[in-house]
Amino acid sequence: MIFTKKQLENYADVMIWAMENARRGGQFKKYDSVLLRYDAAAQELAAAVYAKLLQKRYNPLVRVMLPENMQRDFYAYADNKQLQFLPPAEEQFQGALNGLIALRAPQDLTALKNTDPARIARAAVARKPVREVLDRTEQAGQFAWTLANYPTQELAGQAGLTLKQYAAQMAKACFLNEKDPVKKWKEVMAQIADIGAWLSGLKITRLQVRSAQMDLEILLGEKRRFISGGGNNIPSFEIFTSPDWRGTRGVYYADLPSYRSGNYVRGARLEFARGRVVRATAQEGQAFLRKMLGMDRGAAQVGEFSLTDRRFSKIDKFMADTLFDENFGGKHGNCHLAVGASYADTFSGDVRKLDKKAKQTLGFNESALHWDLVNTEDKTVHAVLSGGQTVLIYEKGRFTR
Repeated sequence: MIFTKKQLENYADVMIWAMENARRGGQFKKYDSVLLRYDAAAQELAAAVYAKLLQKRYNPLVRVMLPENMQRDFYAYADNKQLQFLPPAEEQFQGALNGLIALRAPQDLTALKNTDPARIARAAVARKPVREVLDRTEQAGQFAWTLANYPTQELAGQAGLTLKQYAAQMAKACFLNEKDPVKKWKEVMAQIADIGAWLSGLKITRLQVRSAQMDLEILLGEKRRFISGGGNNIPSFEIFTSPDWRGTRGVYYADLPSYRSGNYVRGARLEFARGRVVRATAQEGQAFLRKMLGMDRGAAQVGEFSLTDRRFSKIDKFMADTLFDENFGGKHGNCHLAVGASYADTFSGDVRKLDKKAKQTLGFNESALHWDLVNTEDKTVHAVLSGGQTVLIYEKGRFTR
């Protein structure tokens, strides 16, 4: 066993609480349908979650994800119709779900490195209607999801750690060694939510992000709010918003590497003008980066900007996985910028009224892509307020609140 029995039980408790906590505008009820989706290597954790879902009187549905070698075969041999195929009634199935718990345990992070990125993009675009169904039910308060990882030798090796070290970092990050990890998460989430409320109340018009290799300006846009954690990801220490993509300009740099669709990208540098990436370079994986940014119109535009305070996150090592790396604490905290799809729940009004036309008017980005790129440099973030004054909101890895 990678985790002790107690750690597994704690992890399962945290996952179910996170899913329940992520639901906005409604509560889970007995016999709600919850999809438990997991990689085969996470079976041990999946079994613990499954048992607890039954004990809570949910109706769990189970899907085991396609292993990396079969994913590689899919992209290698499928023709265009197969790439764009959706299972019969898939949209109806997803639309009837009340919850989702996803457990990832990759066995090969670069399995698709020789796959044509255009084929990956074509399949992703075809699945966009299914994701839109879940977005609508989530906005209506009828659905919530959460996501977590299970340690594998592949993750540990790519991060330069032993499996034991990697599992220990995960346990620390997710509070699995606490006597009552759910209580600990509630305490931390409350502290982060207080900062999120402070940011939302500042009436920010623009953010200025500066580090040794970044000089970026972000237009926040109208009717925006900052969201903290909430349960969608475990761990989650970030405070994020989806800005008006049209006002992004300057340079963003990701000093942490990124694994995406079986490809490795290091040293990504994005130059923005009038809201779009006009130049993209990378020390490794540059061709793949550019292909992904050309997936659709919105892929080269900003969907999210996020900051993590080092006081909350215990992650101090590169984890070779965005879920943990975007919550990096370390010495300087982190910011991450996502190119692609925005998050509708960062709208400060009634999300149920945020239709496609309203999103376009307000500058919420739409794309089949959502790719988080992480910067852990020492940085300052200033907020320009509606009254014209400039306020320092983040430095030395922490919010000034």
